[in-house]
Amino acid sequence: MTEAHVGQPFVSTEIATQPDCWRRAAELAGRSAAAAPRPGERVAVVGCGTSWFVAQSYAVLREAAGQGETDAFAASEFPRRRPYDRVLAITRSGTTTEVLDLLRDVRGAVRTAVVTGDGDTPVVELADDVVLLDFADERSVVQTRFATSTLALLRATLGESVARAAEDAERALAAPLDELVDAEQFTFLGRGWTCGLAQEAALKTREAAGAWAEAYPAMEYRHGPISVTGPDRVAWMFGEPPAGLPAQVLATGGRFRATAADPMAELVVAQRLAVELARRRGLDPDRPRHLTRSVVLDHG
Repeated sequence: MTEAHVGQPFVSTEIATQPDCWRRAAELAGRSAAAAPRPGERVAVVGCGTSWFVAQSYAVLREAAGQGETDAFAASEFPRRRPYDRVLAITRSGTTTEVLDLLRDVRGAVRTAVVTGDGDTPVVELADDVVLLDFADERSVVQTRFATSTLALLRATLGESVARAAEDAERALAAPLDELVDAEQFTFLGRGWTCGLAQEAALKTREAAGAWAEAYPAMEYRHGPISVTGPDRVAWMFGEPPAGLPAQVLATGGRFRATAADPMAELVVAQRLAVELARRRGLDPDRPRHLTRSVVLDHG
């Protein structure tokens, strides 16, 4: 992958490479059959932070495709006594403590698979099956292309085409941000599998730029959170909005955004916005405050 130019954050280059990464991930899906959950298996998908939100999106997509019961958990909250046929872990670094602890705990009791960006890490030794997305690994602390490439891979294993998503993402890379950069607050909304994407968009906005961002299922937004919306604030829908919601947002004086693009492409716009907001605030989006590439805990 091309390195960032001098003065340009690594994350900007990583965001721009996503369409090509998604296409490569989709091609890899056919060669990753051993790691992919089988139809009918009861599956738990786990991760931390961004990877957890990807897990949420995939879990909904897999169940909707009729492939079997699928749950998503933060790795630290996995219910150890609940029976599963397979545990699928998502970890860019391959060193996250909670993921490693979980894989050690279930080793030999349930088949495990992992999607990771680094093949020279402890997670590779702990999982039964490994899918390596090293072409989507990143130098920035902020995750962008690894997470979306993982979701592209998983969508492809369900028989979905990501061709349109990649094309929409190429357009998203050139989309103007003028109407968004001056907003003081963002509420990201999803339905079904896009609830995870909404959570990820809010996380990117908070961690890269320290900006005020929230995320909710679109129908739940009406049950209280809509009260935060008003002038200079944006309600941003991933996917098709519920009937009546755009008018309700506009009635608050706020702005409503929804497009016909693939929701993963909309996430690309949100990623770009987070980087631009960080730039305007004098922050380094590659190295957010109080964050590291991997959370490694001291059990001592």
